Amino acid sequence: MPFCATTTRKLRVLSALAVAGLLALSGCSSGAGGSGGADTGDSVAASVHLAGTQIAVGSKEFTEQQILGQVAVQALEAAGATVDDHTNLVGTPVVRGALQSGEIDMYWEYTGTAWLGPLGNTDPISGEQAQFDAVKQADAANGITWFAMAGANNAYAIAANPDAAKEFGVSTISDWARLAQENPQAAALCTSAEFPTRNDGLPAVEKTYGFDLPAANVAVLDFGLVYTSVAAREPCNFAVVFGTDAQVLQNKLVVLHDDKQALATYNVAVSMRTDVYQANAAAYDTLFGAIAKQLTTERATQLNAKVDIDGETPEDAAKEFLVETKIISG
Repeated sequence: MPFCATTTRKLRVLSALAVAGLLALSGCSSGAGGSGGADTGDSVAASVHLAGTQIAVGSKEFTEQQILGQVAVQALEAAGATVDDHTNLVGTPVVRGALQSGEIDMYWEYTGTAWLGPLGNTDPISGEQAQFDAVKQADAANGITWFAMAGANNAYAIAANPDAAKEFGVSTISDWARLAQENPQAAALCTSAEFPTRNDGLPAVEKTYGFDLPAANVAVLDFGLVYTSVAAREPCNFAVVFGTDAQVLQNKLVVLHDDKQALATYNVAVSMRTDVYQANAAAYDTLFGAIAKQLTTERATQLNAKVDIDGETPEDAAKEFLVETKIISG
């Protein structure tokens, strides 16, 4: 997801002691939320043999990351691996530091986060595949292998109130740019503080699509008010959202297609220590490749909604996803 590079630079250097302490707090039990041993049924995991393999899985602390962490834990256990569960670490610097130090072996990361954060770049790469390829190539030098990129893209997105989208005929950012030129008030945008000034935010959108939304038609709000404001069409018909946020579903918002790929991409993919990956590369490619194929933006949003709206646990949401997609047996 979008990440503040300045914060990363300040926090990038972590002591081994601090990382170890946070790992201890996160919990290390094998089998938490797991499927109860290696699969023997008709599932992807049953075709992957990781018996005798021990692997430490991490994740960050927010809902989507907790779900993804449990997806990895349960899928690996179903394939026969012994898993050390280090999910729910606090923040990118901590979990990335744990990966680099060898305290964990893998976690799901976002391409844009790695590129603009730990890898220290200022500007994103245009296009999902191109951004993934750039991260994969750059991180190889750090002993980290990237693979199994999913379609799920937790990036900034422009979303519309469903009635406004229908009224003004808007389904793409090109449509919104046209409306902004013809009727700036109708195209008014609700956003949190960073987006209007970020390199990968509104300036990139305006430059790519050739328009300039007047400042009077950009309402900067607390993030919690953005969704409710666009749902009520007061003061905006459009809003800056995160692509897989459950509130997109809850408020029935229409996410506009970024048809010229102006916004930075934050596709989720596996980042794994290269020595660990190479020991069982074919197995990991099969298992996580199958998971990634099912992890669309829509599916990730639905999973987040199960936890944030319906009150399920990340463990239960992860298991339901894995069973429904036949990654593991029920």
